[in-house]
Amino acid sequence: MLDIRAIRANPDEFRIGMTRRRMDPTIIDKVLALDEEWRKDLAEVERLKAVRNKASEDIARKKKAKEDATSEIEEMKKVSDEIKALDESVRSADEALKALLLELPNKPHDSVPDGLSEDDNVDMRHVGEVPHFSFDPLPHWDLAEALGILDIERAVKITGSRFVLYKGLGARLERALASFMLDVQTEHGYTEIFPAFIANDASLVGTGNLPKFGDEMFKLEGLPYYLIPTAEIPLTNYYRDEILSADMLPVKFAGYSSSFRSEAGSAGKDTRGLIRLHQFQKVELVKLVAPETSYQELESLVDDATRILDILELPYRVIEICTGDLGSKETKKYDVEVWLPNQKRYREISSCSNFEDYQARRANLRFRRDETSRPEFVHTLNGSGLAVGRTIAAILENGQQQDGSVRLPKALVPYMGGVEVIPAP
Repeated sequence: MLDIRAIRANPDEFRIGMTRRRMDPTIIDKVLALDEEWRKDLAEVERLKAVRNKASEDIARKKKAKEDATSEIEEMKKVSDEIKALDESVRSADEALKALLLELPNKPHDSVPDGLSEDDNVDMRHVGEVPHFSFDPLPHWDLAEALGILDIERAVKITGSRFVLYKGLGARLERALASFMLDVQTEHGYTEIFPAFIANDASLVGTGNLPKFGDEMFKLEGLPYYLIPTAEIPLTNYYRDEILSADMLPVKFAGYSSSFRSEAGSAGKDTRGLIRLHQFQKVELVKLVAPETSYQELESLVDDATRILDILELPYRVIEICTGDLGSKETKKYDVEVWLPNQKRYREISSCSNFEDYQARRANLRFRRDETSRPEFVHTLNGSGLAVGRTIAAILENGQQQDGSVRLPKALVPYMGGVEVIPAP
């Protein structure tokens, strides 16, 4: 949520921010008009309450002196009616202002490149050699089903489309990857959290998923709970409504969980394989940091995510997201994309984002620099480290051999109990 005080102080800065997001900048004027209405009514109701308090003292004094206070009492009845009406107006304006602020996107950082769509994202760097095959590389779903490690047909029978079943060495590979990723991240200062897969309304408002993205999640019928779309939700809300000490920062959490997404609006996209599912597993990285360090921490977060791909020797690229492709919560974002040989293209495997204090304001996440300082909002960041299913897709496609077997990355062999190759059937 944006800071109303910052909007009051620098409205043009926020108008420019909305324009860069291709939004009507007059939305800022609507915010300021609601804020002005709320402040004007609040000032008037406080003035009337002061009048009423003084009149009540005068009425009590007259009654004690056995003087007639009828006219003052009648006047105060009118004032009380005005106060009641203004209290309602203040409440209504406050609710409308908060609702509008909850809907507004974050302001892009000045360094974010302007653009209209993903076509305008900026290619930052390529790492690793793209493999060349003496045969036509198969898609990972054909490889996996031929190897007997993935069963899509029975998953559809059991649940429906966009679900998969890992089995045998496939199930072991999924488990091995999660353990490997968590080991790497905890060795680099992250605290491992195994979160609940269900979150309440307040938690989802805190991260900015509600109210705007309710249709992208699975809600538990008749209950104020949702299946989490990412472990970002519980990890970011871990310290919600708390004040941290400065020496606790940066907080670094790594959480492994299933993620549940309705994939609304994605009909026809990636209907096969492991790229776009209703349920998938990933390791999520979340940081709570001091404001002055957040962009440095964003760069290190990208390093933390790509470290996994470096160790697995998978080719990838890092791109900087332009304003036209930037999510509503982020001030700045990088995507990490891994190479898939069958598609002959890079596909997203991690997004690393800085939200500044946008989530912290919603979740009331604060810290105090010392005992005499006023609490300040932390900056929050998150990124995948990594999406497990998409990593499996990349391992299968990049490691496939001409005989149909798949050679596993060396770093995973200990986690696979010594298995170096998933043998062809």
